[in-house]
Amino acid sequence: MRHLRRLLPLATVSLLSAAATGCNSTGAHTAASYLTGIGDQQAEMFTDPHWQRLHTKIARYIAPYDAAVRPYSLDLARTWIKAAEAQHIQVLVAFYHSEYTATKMPSIATYEHDVQKFVKLFPYVRQYQSWDEANRGNISHALASPSAKAAARYYQALIRVCTGCTVGGLDVLDQNNIAPTLRYISEFKREVGRLQTVMPKIWGLHNYSDVNRLQSWRTRALGQALGGQIWLTETGGIVQFGGAFPNRRGSGLKRAARVLGYMFKVAGSQSRIRRLYIYNWTGVTAKARFDAGLTDANYKPRPGYLVVCKRLHAAKCNVKASNQ
Repeated sequence: MRHLRRLLPLATVSLLSAAATGCNSTGAHTAASYLTGIGDQQAEMFTDPHWQRLHTKIARYIAPYDAAVRPYSLDLARTWIKAAEAQHIQVLVAFYHSEYTATKMPSIATYEHDVQKFVKLFPYVRQYQSWDEANRGNISHALASPSAKAAARYYQALIRVCTGCTVGGLDVLDQNNIAPTLRYISEFKREVGRLQTVMPKIWGLHNYSDVNRLQSWRTRALGQALGGQIWLTETGGIVQFGGAFPNRRGSGLKRAARVLGYMFKVAGSQSRIRRLYIYNWTGVTAKARFDAGLTDANYKPRPGYLVVCKRLHAAKCNVKASNQ
């Protein structure tokens, strides 16, 4: 959903959490229906007192597939992962396009070589996704995305070099019209079968289109198509995104907070969902195209943060919310 928001030079968490809780379809809390974490690219999150108050122990990071062979990308990944490790956070890494050749997809051999080096450099990380938002599609002069067949081969390469790791299958974006996403999932599964590779048991889904319209049918339909466990590897309330989700006079902040409450209800109402990673922690300025931060650009908590804080039964949630 974000245009180049992961090209780090230009812009700019999953299994254990004692504080993570769930809720059922009526909003009532359950003991362990799903686990909650945060996804973000900024290592500063881990030292933020507002984040520490949540006591969540899971986090997700998006790394370029070639980070291990690119010093700048490697330095960013190392800083983030070390900060997570220092806080005893269990990390899920999703690979994505290169920061330097974003419009060019790597060969399977190049991808396997580069991610193998990454896996060896970071033994602390044992959970991976082979490609973030694989079905996003190509954006001219901005980024390329793999075909379903290529995504299956990347998945195969990753499980080959990361033996003993938890490797999720497809990581897909729902979109308003889910028909293309359903076709992509079907093509991916056919290719996995043709390759005689183990079918994934864990799948990633970004359900922005669904929850930000206060709907749940897309999440349910895609979950059924994927099968197995569903991890909402990106979800949350959009503060602003183009003309579809504006933030006029703080309206986006209120909308995002309402969506976050609904997000928890959706997660609790669908038994396939076992993890959710709220994207993201760090907000941006009003000029940015996409913003879903729980804090503003100055790391002050927004109304959405208060919803998450209270849902996770954190202490001292009655902080003054930012209107930025």
